[in-house]
Amino acid sequence: MGGSTSTARPGGVVSVMAVAGIVASLMQTLVVPLVGELPRMLHSTASDASWVITVTLLAGAVTTPVTGRLGDLYGKRRMMLVCTAPLIAGSVTCALAGSLAPMIVGRGLQGMGMGLIPLGISALRDLLPPDRLGPSIALMSSSMGIGGALGLPVSAAVAEYASWRVLFWGSAVLSVLIAVLIRLLVPPTPQLTEGGRLDVPGALGLGAGLVCLLLGVSKGADWGWSSGTTLGLLGVAVLVLAGWGWWELRVREPLVDLRVTARRQVLLTNLASIVVGFSMYAQALIVMQILQLPAATGYGLGQSMLAAGLWMAPSGLMMMAVSPLGARLSAARGPKVTLIAGSLVMALGYGSSTALLGSAWGMLVVTCVCGLGVGLAYGAMPALIMGAVPRSETAAANSFNTLMRSIGTTVSAAVVGVILSQLTIRLGAHTVPSEAGFRAGMLVGCGSALAAAAITLALPARPGGQAAADDAAAPASPARR
Repeated sequence: MGGSTSTARPGGVVSVMAVAGIVASLMQTLVVPLVGELPRMLHSTASDASWVITVTLLAGAVTTPVTGRLGDLYGKRRMMLVCTAPLIAGSVTCALAGSLAPMIVGRGLQGMGMGLIPLGISALRDLLPPDRLGPSIALMSSSMGIGGALGLPVSAAVAEYASWRVLFWGSAVLSVLIAVLIRLLVPPTPQLTEGGRLDVPGALGLGAGLVCLLLGVSKGADWGWSSGTTLGLLGVAVLVLAGWGWWELRVREPLVDLRVTARRQVLLTNLASIVVGFSMYAQALIVMQILQLPAATGYGLGQSMLAAGLWMAPSGLMMMAVSPLGARLSAARGPKVTLIAGSLVMALGYGSSTALLGSAWGMLVVTCVCGLGVGLAYGAMPALIMGAVPRSETAAANSFNTLMRSIGTTVSAAVVGVILSQLTIRLGAHTVPSEAGFRAGMLVGCGSALAAAAITLALPARPGGQAAADDAAAPASPARR
């Protein structure tokens, strides 16, 4: 059941996939510089305006597993093109928005396009020769960091020196460009599951459970962790996801094959992904605040949003720079070693913050070291997943792994938010996080990175045998899309 390696131009395919990853991840940080201005821009309250960020997370979490399964059923390239449609439509809707409702709709549509990233990583398995696969997966995985890191300074600069609508018109143009490049340079990928169909009840159940879970976690600080709304949502999430798991184990063609997901390599990689996502996001939240807090606090660095974004941008470049090293390490020692190394490097970055917290250059070192670790870890996780699942479930498995990382970042935001809200000082009329709060948050991030390394140690020493056996036993499919 091979890919289209005979017709694909590996260099062009990898370049398109990397750019697609950058553009898709750029959507997530696009509005961060506008957070303070959103209530005025959209004639709303700050609490209501926060939905502009929350809805993107929810839409991406709900739709990514569905688009991954559809990619396995109908072709990954076809579904990548489908994913560019909501990116374009959402960007245009946001650019034209004059109130809160259309902005939320547009940001939700942009979130629906996030499935582009795991679909692209999975398509590489079908399109590239084995010797190009490892480095290409690592490069595309690191491109997600580039988009996130570059999004902050670019968005801040545009917001400061031009109309905020330019951000969304620009994202619309980039999304159109990605669609054109995929159509012209990425060959059709094989339809690996003949006669299959989407598990609609499973999709609805997973979507409902995730909305309740992520909404409760992301909004718990605003609503109160002991409030009836928060506890009710989390309780419903537990019940719905338990029922969803029961259904998935009994349906003939599940949205997510939980028996495959329960395999030791897949299960532990997904657990590690949650913790790595937690650790990756914690330092980004903390460092950005330290850079922007007034110097009058004694530990804030008094940087503007634009300057803070520029100080953090090199960390994304480090992710891309380390991707070839990660690929070579995975080829020589296996992706398990690479994931352990990435987790330990992240822990080192957090640990260095104990001595480097007081200067912008110190923060640069911390974020760059953490970026190196994230680049190694993100490149290894798809390789571990694809080494343990049959080719016919590659996109669904990668999409589920991406969802695990999203859950990690959501929980990270909630936990760091609780820590910083509990350890505060007074600055004039305002309450701001204390230095002790920031140090505690960095220690939690360090602990989570070490936990990821510990989980990874339990992975099988020689991964990949089950996937190879599954692929050998599966019938070949001539259909390509």
